[in-house]
Formats: sequence, structure tokens, C-alpha cells
Amino acid sequence: MDDLSYWLALHKASGIGPATFNQIFSHFPKPDILFRSPEALKQLDLTPVQRNAVKEAIQNPDWKAVEQEQQWAEVPENHILLLTHTEYPQLLKQIHDPPPLLFVKGQLNILNDVQLAMVGSRNPSVDGHECAWQFAHHLAQRGMVITSGMALGIDAQSHLGALKANGKSIAVAGTGLDRIYPARHKELAWQLIEQGAIVSEYSLGTGPMKYNFPQRNRIISGLSVGTLVVEAALKSGSLITAQTALEQGREVFAIPGSIHNPLSRGCHLLIKSGAKLVETAEDILEELSSLIIASKMTSANASDISSLSDISQISHSLLPKIQQQILKHIGFNPVSIDTIISRSGLSAAEINANIVLLEVDDCIQTHPGGLISLKSN
Repeated sequence: MDDLSYWLALHKASGIGPATFNQIFSHFPKPDILFRSPEALKQLDLTPVQRNAVKEAIQNPDWKAVEQEQQWAEVPENHILLLTHTEYPQLLKQIHDPPPLLFVKGQLNILNDVQLAMVGSRNPSVDGHECAWQFAHHLAQRGMVITSGMALGIDAQSHLGALKANGKSIAVAGTGLDRIYPARHKELAWQLIEQGAIVSEYSLGTGPMKYNFPQRNRIISGLSVGTLVVEAALKSGSLITAQTALEQGREVFAIPGSIHNPLSRGCHLLIKSGAKLVETAEDILEELSSLIIASKMTSANASDISSLSDISQISHSLLPKIQQQILKHIGFNPVSIDTIISRSGLSAAEINANIVLLEVDDCIQTHPGGLISLKSN
């Protein structure tokens, strides 16, 4: 029997949380020793309740359930990661209570890509609904993975905005991955699996228990370089996610709203407490650019990144390829559209369509006579 089977058996036991599991994990690199010699538990600093839970798991392991999970992992899109696996998300590994096992359904290789968590109300206003979609869409176009919880409202709109941009998105589930919650998000779940991933720390068969969802929020923020709160009331669970992000040493962003909107009050409280106020997706990209370079987790080529010298250039590296190509042929001295066409070899239609987008993104500025130049900082 392999090591993973033993860890899965222990993981399924009730009463053993991440802290207890990780203590066992660090003391017993080979778990079969523990199963063969339960007296080895004396080496661990466990409470009586924890010790009894571990003993129960060792003496009465559910091997049938373990076999089912092993079979589940044989499906190409399904994966089970241990904390020691190289594919395990490095940022998540840094938090004080990382999940010892992660169940993953979808693309394993994006777990270490740069991610932004987006959270907010399950019943957002029309403005919040649109804002979540637009921010996610814009950021995904720039190569950022959008991570959220697949809940109704802001979560769903964040995932959908990213997917519509042909970007990538990760959902952190509060159930086992053999279940979809809420059930109405079945189609969204399959889109996420195709263009991203769904992850969970919970064993197969785990239902949507109330406690699971606040617990999984630490994973949403832990996977991400920053957390954006789009819209949240004062008692929103999104504020817990934001607080968790701060405790993990991650950036927190909040979008301001009307003083008359109760769903803006949570965001305003965060801003008063030091969260960064953002009005555009570009605000987030500029704030996170140094972190993206430091972690080398960006969709841009690493050799290109090393030569970038300022924030505007970093942001440029996250633009669609055609826009990057256009910017290579624009300097700080104003030039005409015809000059850009001549330099780039692109068509007038391609240039004109993307020049508008580049101006909206504050990358270029226009001058009298229809001339264009890079925007200076």
C-alpha cells in the first residue's frame, strides 16, 4: 500500500484538523509506521481528544472509501496533492494552516500561476454584479487567474467574467469534489474544469456543511497574491476572507460604493482599516506588479519581465499579444497611425481597434492631428 493511501485514511477521520494532520505529517514521513505502531503517537503533542481521533483512524481505517478516492484520482482531470508534492501551490504552503491534502479537478498546472481572489455578497446590487464581471474579465485578459468560491453573486460573476475573456479561473469548494454546490452552478463548474480548476480540502462525499465555507476561505486568500472585495455588508463573510488575507500577509483591495448602499459598508470599513481603494483593474495590476515579478508567476515570459524597469512596462507585459506588439512601435515621441501600420505590419483595422483599448487602459495618449505616443508616468 502506498503512502497516499495511509494519508487518505487519516484525512477522512473526524476530529483531525489541518494542524493535527500537519503535526503528524511532519513527524512521520512514512505513515505506515504510525499504522503499524500506534504507540508512536506518544511522540506528538496532542490533546486527549485529538489522540483518540487519530487512534480511531489508525485502528479502523475506511479502506473502501480510500480505494474510491484513489479510483477517482485515476481519471485524467482528477488529482490528489499532498503538501510535499511539487505541484502543491507554493503560496498556499506558506500559510500557517495549509490543507495537508488538496483534491483538484481540472488543470493542475495553473495552481501556481499568479492569482487574485475576488469575493463579495451573494446578493449583490446591479452595480456590484457588473463590477465583478468587468474587473475579472479585464484582469483575466491580462493573464491573471481569478480565484473565488463558486457561490452565488459576486463569486459566480467573477468566475464568469474571467472565463468569458478566455482566461483562467479557480474555484475553491466547501464540499467534496464529487458534488457541485450550489447545484445550479453545474454548467459553471464544467467551464471551470475546462478552463481552470476546482479545488477542495474535503474528502469525497463531504456535503455543504455550514462550517466548511468559512474554513475554505483561508484557501481562497492563501492561493492568491491579493484579495479584492467587490461588495460586502458589514457582517459579510467576505470580510473574514479579507481579514484572513491580511493575516497571511497578502494585499487586500476594496471597491468603494454609494454611502446609501448597505453592501458598500463592508468595503468602506476595509478601506478605513487600510485596504487599498481601487477604481479600475489597472489599479490592482500596478499595485501587484512587483509581487508578480518577485514570485515569477506571470503569464509574460520571464526573460521579458527581467528587462522591465517600471510599473507601466510591467502592466504592458500582461496585455494581449497584439497590443504588446503595437506598443513596441510607439515611443514617447508622437507618431501617426500610418507610421504604426508601417512599422508593425498590422492592418489599419487591427491598429484602430486596439488603439482605442490601449487608450482606455491608460497606456497611450493622443495628440492634436491624430498623433499617438506612450503615456509617461
